[in-house]
Amino acid sequence: MVCNGGLIGGGIQRGGGLRKVGINLLWMVPGVVGGSETYMTRLLRGLAERDSGLDYTLFALPQFAEAHTDLATSFEIAYAPLSGQVKWFRVGGENTWLARQCRKRDIDLIHHGGGTMPLIRTTRSILTIHDLQYLYYPEYFTPTKLRFLRTMVPRSAEAARVVLVPSEFTRRTVIERLSIDPSIVIVVPHGIAPREELEVPTDVRERYEIPGPYFLYPAATYPHKNHLTLLQGFVRLLGAHPDATLVFTGAKAWQEWSVAKEMNERITHEITKLGIQRQVKRLGYVSSGDLNALYKEATAMVFPSHFEGFGAPVLEAMARRCAVIASNATALPEVVSDAGRLVSPDNAEEWAQAMADFIENETMRDGYVKAGLDRAKIFGWGQSAGILEDAYRHALETSL
Repeated sequence: MVCNGGLIGGGIQRGGGLRKVGINLLWMVPGVVGGSETYMTRLLRGLAERDSGLDYTLFALPQFAEAHTDLATSFEIAYAPLSGQVKWFRVGGENTWLARQCRKRDIDLIHHGGGTMPLIRTTRSILTIHDLQYLYYPEYFTPTKLRFLRTMVPRSAEAARVVLVPSEFTRRTVIERLSIDPSIVIVVPHGIAPREELEVPTDVRERYEIPGPYFLYPAATYPHKNHLTLLQGFVRLLGAHPDATLVFTGAKAWQEWSVAKEMNERITHEITKLGIQRQVKRLGYVSSGDLNALYKEATAMVFPSHFEGFGAPVLEAMARRCAVIASNATALPEVVSDAGRLVSPDNAEEWAQAMADFIENETMRDGYVKAGLDRAKIFGWGQSAGILEDAYRHALETSL
C-alpha cells in the first residue's frame, strides 16, 4: 500500500521502487489485548491519512479484517493461515510464516508492535514496547508469561534498530531498566481522532438500564487495573449518593489470560460481598458508538490503574468531553496534567470523595471537561503517525 496514492518529495526509494515496511500485528487478538490494540490501530489510521513515500504491508490474524474493516481496505494485508486464537502460532508463526513472508515480499523494515521480536528475523527491525509492567508487578503474570517476557523483551530491545514507546515515563523505564541507548528510544504518543464523532446513540441509558449519575471505567480485568479499590470507593460513595451507578466496560482479556480470568472472578465476588449488584453494570466489550455515548453521558470517567505505559482511555475520555478522575501513578499524570483530578490509586476514601465532588460540584466538573478537551487537542493521531513514519525513515536510512 502507498497511503493515499502517492510518492511525495523526499520519499525513500530503492531501485526505482518504494521502500517496503511491514507491520507485525500477529500478537493482536481483536477485542482481547486492550490498550495496545487501540494504540496500534489509531496509529495505522493516522498513517492511512498521510501521503507517504513508503509501501506498507500489515501481517495480521484473520479476525483483524472484521474488527477493523476500514484498515482492511486501506492497507495491503497478509493474513496468517489460521483461524481462532492459537497462541502457539502467534509466537512460533513469527519465526516461520512471518519470516518467509518478509523474504517473499522483499520487506525492507519490519515493525514489531507487540513488545517482543521473533528470534528469526530476515530484515532490519524496530520494536514498540508499550510498558515494562512485568518488572514492577511480576505477580500479575503467570510464570510462563513472566519467563517469556524476562527473556524476550531485553533481547528484542537490544536487537532493535529503534525502540518506540508511548510516553516519556515508558522511555525512562526502558532506558534505565533495559540499559538501552537513549538515542534510539523514541516517544510515539497515543493519538486520538482529529474530530469528535457528531452522532452517537441516544438510548444507551435506556438499553443498559443506567439511571442517575454514573461513573465509567473502561478497562479489561487485568490485576493492575485496580477494580477492587474502585469498588471500595464506590460503596462509600453510595452512602451519600445511593442513586449512583458504576459502569465497567472493557476488552475480553479473561478469555485469553488466566490472571485476567482470576481477577474477573474476584471482582464478581467483591460486588456480591458488598451487595452492590444492582449499582454496578458490567457491560463487557461495547461498540465504539456505545462507548462514545457512555463517555458523553457519564458524570466522569474513573481510572484507578496502578500501572500505565500511557493510559489511552483518559485521553479518549477528555476528547469526548468527559471529565476524568485518574490515579496519580506512572504515565497518567503526564497524560492528564492538570486537566483532570489525580487520586492515589490505593486510597478508597479519596476515590469516594472525588466521585462525590464531581456529582455535587457541577461548576468544577465543567471546568475539568473544558480543560480535558483542550488537553486532548494536542494528541492528534496524524501527529503521532508522522512521528512513527519519521522513525521508519530513520531506521531505513541508518547503516546496519
